[in-house]
Amino acid sequence: MLKLKRILVTGGAGFLGSHLCERMVDAGHDVICLDNFFTSQKNNVAHLLNRPNFELIRHDITTPVWLEVDQIYNLACPAAPGHYQFNPIKTIKTSVMGAINVLGMAKRCRARVLQASTSEVYGDPEVHPQTESYRGNVNPIGPRACYDEGKRAAETLFMDYHRMNRVDIRIVRIFNTYGPRMHPFDGRVVSNFIRQALLGEDLTVFGDGQQTRSFCYRDDLVEGLIRMMDATDLIGPMNLGNPDEFTIEQLAELIIELTGSHSKVVRHPLPADDPVRRRPEISLARKHLGWQPRVPLRDGLEKTIEWFRSIDFEHYRPPTPNF
Repeated sequence: MLKLKRILVTGGAGFLGSHLCERMVDAGHDVICLDNFFTSQKNNVAHLLNRPNFELIRHDITTPVWLEVDQIYNLACPAAPGHYQFNPIKTIKTSVMGAINVLGMAKRCRARVLQASTSEVYGDPEVHPQTESYRGNVNPIGPRACYDEGKRAAETLFMDYHRMNRVDIRIVRIFNTYGPRMHPFDGRVVSNFIRQALLGEDLTVFGDGQQTRSFCYRDDLVEGLIRMMDATDLIGPMNLGNPDEFTIEQLAELIIELTGSHSKVVRHPLPADDPVRRRPEISLARKHLGWQPRVPLRDGLEKTIEWFRSIDFEHYRPPTPNF
């Protein structure tokens, strides 16, 4: 029999958070969605507002909040370089102070807390594919450090709260994820390419387009988060992502094909510290969670493009000018 839980999702109105909230509400859990709406949209969760087991709170996780919960999914943090570099001090505060605040709550409530970390803790990797044991290659003083090192510091805090205070923690490292409800101006490569293709604009590729990424569809990723949260005696870190690897140029060509666009590809200089390769090793997730992605890139992109066609871009406010 399902035991109903009180669940907090920070960053719950975001692209992934809103789908996680939806899954938990549909399962009957009592869900609190907490978000400051910097890079998220209230309409991502508007359809849940009339559900009796859903609550929405506008709050910035860098300041403490006192709630009574059983589980916490800590997803709050801008994830696209243009937006997290817009206010880098606030970005690292979100990772570090946000972690301190949810860990303090978990300690007080004896709740289980999951940290949504990132593949960016591996930096520009010298090991390929990236395993959880790899310690990374991150520039601590570069323009991406506010995000990369912030997430690394959050992992440190989670482990120290676990070792010192026996807080029940989970750490997952999320690789590139995409799907419906991505903000069209979030600055990430999938949403940028789809928006540009649908508007007939040139697709902006940085560098020679041969750098690689691995793209996981949102449904697969959310399933992985839930399985990790519900796993027994499993702390992590755990890679969650799709091990299928594509070049950015291949992604651009596929999106042009699927949208039927006449857009061209234009090249711009590669940003500083941009990773050349990115692919997760997911043997641990397969073994301990029975999890692996099931949605191929083409199928996931078709669903994502269909959603992008259904929205009016004029109804979306760019979080920052950097997209």
